[in-house]
Formats: sequence, structure tokens, C-alpha cells
Amino acid sequence: MSRTGDPKGPQAIKDILSSFNWNEDKFISREFQDYGYHLAEEFHDLEHKALYIKLAKELPRALLERARNFVKDAYQVKKPASLFMWKLKELKKELKANEKR
Repeated sequence: MSRTGDPKGPQAIKDILSSFNWNEDKFISREFQDYGYHLAEEFHDLEHKALYIKLAKELPRALLERARNFVKDAYQVKKPASLFMWKLKELKKELKANEKR
């Protein structure tokens, strides 16, 4: 949360540094790396964290968020990573079809 109370606004450096885990996050230097790592964590798929980081770097954030929210809203998902990848593939197909129109 920013100093002004806006949760989506910029954060104070003090807040960012206090929440930074120096043991786990020492190799994360870019925002997309952090986002990809947190996606891998959320889906319990740290084995493939490089894939999530690559997706966060190359794909629009809105697309990733739509797939992420789809998984979060699903009921009793056994393999959230698989569902995320499936939904991401479907959204990319939809986006490509809309671009051809």
C-alpha cells in the first residue's frame, strides 16, 4: 500500500525492502521475475518457475491475470498449474482469433 492509502499506487522503498526475503529473492532483480516466481508459488509448481518467469516476461499481464483468476475461481482443483496452462492456451487462441477479424 502506498503512503496515500491507495493499494494500487506506488509503494514506499521502506515497505518494499521490509517485505523482501533476502534468502529466497536474491536472484530476482526485475518485476516480471517476481511475478513469475509468485505464480509458480501460488500453483505449487516451483520446479517450473523458469517457465512462469518466461511467461511473465513475454505475455501481456492481463492475459496471465485472466488465467490466474480462472484457476483461483475454480472449485477443488487438483492440478492448478495444468489448469492455468490450459486456460492460458485457450485465451491465446481467443486473442489470435480476435486479431484476425
